[in-house]
Amino acid sequence: MAEEDDATVRILQSLRGKICEAKNLGPVSGPNRQRDLCTLCTISLDQEEVFRTKVFDKSVSPFYGEDFYFEIPRPFQCLSFYVYAKSVFQRDLPVGKVSIRKDDLCKYSGKEHWFSLHPVDPNSEVQGKVHLEMRLNEVITVTGSMGQHLLVRIIECQGLPLISGQNCDPYATVSLVGPARSDQKKTKVKKKTSNPHFEETFSFEVTRSGSYSKKTHFQVEEEDIEKLEIKVDLWNNENLAQDVFLGETRVPVKILRNSHIHKAWYLLQPKGNGSKSKSDDLGSLRLKLTYIEDTVLPSACYTPLCNLLLKSPDVKPISASAAHILGDICRERYEAVLPTVRLLLHHNRFVPFVSAVAALELDNTQEANTIFRGNSLATRCIDDMMKIVGKNYLAVTLKPVIDEICESNKTCEIDPVKLKEGDNTEVNKENLQGYVQKVFSSITQSSSSCPPLMCDVFRSLRHLACKRFPADPHVQYSAVSSFVFLRFFAVAVLSPHSFQLRSHHPDTEISRTLTLISKTIQTLGSWGSLSKKMSSFKETYMYDFFKSFQEDKCIEKVKKFLDEISSNISKESSGLEDAVVLKEGEVQKRGQGRKHLGKKNFKKRWLRVTNRELSYHKHKGKEALCIIDVKNIQAVEKLDESAFNRKNMFQVLHSEKPLYVQAGNCVEASEWLEVLGPVSRCNEGRLSAFHPSNYTGGAWQCCRSQSSNAPGCKPCTTTVLANLQLDIDCDRETERIFSLLSSNDTKLQNMEDACASMAVYQGPQREQEDYSKFTIQEPKETFQTLKQLRNVMEELQKQHDVRSDTTAQYGSLDNPIVGKTS
Repeated sequence: MAEEDDATVRILQSLRGKICEAKNLGPVSGPNRQRDLCTLCTISLDQEEVFRTKVFDKSVSPFYGEDFYFEIPRPFQCLSFYVYAKSVFQRDLPVGKVSIRKDDLCKYSGKEHWFSLHPVDPNSEVQGKVHLEMRLNEVITVTGSMGQHLLVRIIECQGLPLISGQNCDPYATVSLVGPARSDQKKTKVKKKTSNPHFEETFSFEVTRSGSYSKKTHFQVEEEDIEKLEIKVDLWNNENLAQDVFLGETRVPVKILRNSHIHKAWYLLQPKGNGSKSKSDDLGSLRLKLTYIEDTVLPSACYTPLCNLLLKSPDVKPISASAAHILGDICRERYEAVLPTVRLLLHHNRFVPFVSAVAALELDNTQEANTIFRGNSLATRCIDDMMKIVGKNYLAVTLKPVIDEICESNKTCEIDPVKLKEGDNTEVNKENLQGYVQKVFSSITQSSSSCPPLMCDVFRSLRHLACKRFPADPHVQYSAVSSFVFLRFFAVAVLSPHSFQLRSHHPDTEISRTLTLISKTIQTLGSWGSLSKKMSSFKETYMYDFFKSFQEDKCIEKVKKFLDEISSNISKESSGLEDAVVLKEGEVQKRGQGRKHLGKKNFKKRWLRVTNRELSYHKHKGKEALCIIDVKNIQAVEKLDESAFNRKNMFQVLHSEKPLYVQAGNCVEASEWLEVLGPVSRCNEGRLSAFHPSNYTGGAWQCCRSQSSNAPGCKPCTTTVLANLQLDIDCDRETERIFSLLSSNDTKLQNMEDACASMAVYQGPQREQEDYSKFTIQEPKETFQTLKQLRNVMEELQKQHDVRSDTTAQYGSLDNPIVGKTS
């Protein structure tokens, strides 16, 4: 969290987007015929896979429709999307890929693009960087004459790829390449590491001794230095199989013309001699990408802007507040509202702010049956709040029945036009009715699980609606149902993958079933608030279907539910918090209590964490092999790669022996830590220090302490106790708001001009089209807030400018040189 360190500047990266569809996928090698192509798509950071879609059946133009979002926990060079053909009897066969360098991601941010697929060439699949040093030395040959040798020191590498999920066994070859020579030398193999330290020096004769005279001891001939270059190749030692190429870099010897020593980091490059097949033959992929990189400064830098935003609920009128101005100038951008909502939630200022904004919207609403129907600032704020606060509520209420619908795969189509041959309409209607009844009952019986914050918001909306339309008896219900049914439950049923209720987008038939259920739930939810009857339905088949529901009973259940989540009546609670699955997935777990190390000590297990316990199972759905109460967790920390020569490892420290776990990739490891940290951060007996390595050979490998009970040698990750349910990084959210304000500077200036014009000229507004998009009730108050925003933004920009001056030197670890390729 941002409050942990007041001196550190953090670079935080995230990627959001959608794998939409592929078109005209080309043939692949192997037994699969093109028309039988079953494909999937993956996302990789460099060469590490971090996301995978489900398999789509038999189509050369599959529609994937998979949304994704993840924090990027490490530096990367390239983002790649691979399309694979699924094979039953062999490894998945690559169809093609889309690779986008990190520096180019901003070109495609926020919009959909078609990308041509390119061949997947093993010689182009590289990542990592190499640190090397070159120098020219004068030597005396055996004949006594002077000569000149080139010394090349291979120091280390970082970030080499995993091979088959494990650290590689790398070695380097060093060659001096010229028109008539190619001298090659080789380092020793380093075992099980992606960050090998070689520290080996190789000597090459640059000029023959006969070419020297006493006057030109250290002068390399011009034609030699122009044509010679050092070539460094990284390989993975495969023992019995062919070694795997990891990358290369080429450095011209002429770089030593002005200085006899050159030392730098280089990015590894592909060979460049891979397949030359035309990318047009492989098809294309439609993607939507939004890459965000935030440079988060120390907390003190954000205090003025944060305080100005948190004052928003108290500003009269609310349209003159900083938070409302932000929503006004970024009206077309969905991501503008979210950081404001998160910031207000963290500081318990959301309810008064959204109440004031909702009151403003109601003042401009003329008819009761149209309240909160548009895409306004109030509705967007409440939508985002429900997604954040109601995540566990949805999981408890809908996930069991959604899982049943997706896994039972019963046909529910009732539209005669869309029925398939052999379908029975009555059976389908019974299936759909059963699902609707289960979803409807789960919702209307869930009031005790509704988060208190959501209840507070619904109570405020109900009160405001009644005050605005006192003569309408239904408006108190429609104000609440328009959110909880139409914008929350119905949307979650329609797109369960977007609310983490399912891991993947459902197939076409299941999507159709969920669409029918969602449409029904919307109508059932509105019955309690509107006086409309079934005759208002447009589709005949829906009219017939709704005859099976007893309208009066449904209305009473909906009204009772809406009353319970929006009135001052205290809800009955069992006193026991419902168990909510926070995360589950396949991991590699090291056996506990075994003496011998090695691969056999790591086994695949299904790890599952709820708000009550952490457990692992032999397979998904099987009985737990071990259960750890989250109250007994003392720390959750990363484990050094050197502990077991494995990446992406973390440890769960509790009252018994540590639990060592390897996640599938860096994103999953980060997600496990983010989930396990908050659920255990308030536990009694939490450790203040931990060992970042393991205890073996009678000593801790990190600090060499010989006692297995020795206290940790590294401080535990600092935890923030301010908001346990909402793990919000306030500094990051404020930085996002600053970026949004800065990118809309022109609109801020236009708003200032509009305020000045309205304050001076009180007659008909002649420049209405210039600022009609802004909500300006009190020009002077709004102008004052705009000036305050300007001042804090200027100061914050100065803080950024001071820190941006310290750009990493070209050739350093943080800014490596992009070398030549073959």
